[in-house]
Amino acid sequence: MILSIAYREFRSLFLSPLAWSILATLQFILGYLFLTQVETFTALKDQLEGIDNAPGLTTIIVTPLYGNAAIILMLVTPLLTMRLICEERRNKTLPLLLAAPISTRDIIIGKFLGVWGLQLTITGLITLMPLSLLAGGTLDYGQFFANILALILLLAAFTATGLYMSCKAGHPTVAAMCTFGLLLLLWILDWSAGLKDQESPLLAYLSLLKHFQNMQSGLIATADLSYFVLFTAAFILLSIRNLDNDRLQR
Repeated sequence: MILSIAYREFRSLFLSPLAWSILATLQFILGYLFLTQVETFTALKDQLEGIDNAPGLTTIIVTPLYGNAAIILMLVTPLLTMRLICEERRNKTLPLLLAAPISTRDIIIGKFLGVWGLQLTITGLITLMPLSLLAGGTLDYGQFFANILALILLLAAFTATGLYMSCKAGHPTVAAMCTFGLLLLLWILDWSAGLKDQESPLLAYLSLLKHFQNMQSGLIATADLSYFVLFTAAFILLSIRNLDNDRLQR
């Protein structure tokens, strides 16, 4: 049932113009940023050759590409998740869904996997850009795959947050705004500590950006992996509990 719901959600996204518009816009913007970084590397190539342990293609081109993708997808994910439960509630189809012999766990995880599947498709399309560099150069494969993993886990956290807000909010627009607000807060959480030259361990641990950048550097630590897994699982469990309350009230 989980896979059936996930497939239905994934298919419905591609049947709407929203997904195609997002894919086209993302590829255009990230393609432009990618080519800009390639030009920057080409301009600095002669200078880098005379420097010991100089940064290579992966550091100058690939890492900024995935960093830019993370910021743009933080804006895009609320648009993909805002209708997951809100639209069911507004269209009066939520009671029918809850009355079906399907557990709330299956509904939530299925909808999560449907949107995350689109996110993985976007990640795959983004990954084709740095792979094109292999025609004339080499990549640090460790750091390259670390960037891919970091973006995949970050998008899972984004999707779980948006799903929970869609469960709580009564209107898709409200869900989108709340999702973006919460993600942005968690993204910049440790900036205030940096401005005061005082690092807060708690804010640093809660910050999405901190863990994402740690993985982008090529160092995949258990603390960063566990953070994203626990973050995603927590919001999925909150979504299940919220939908369970809706089922009990009916």
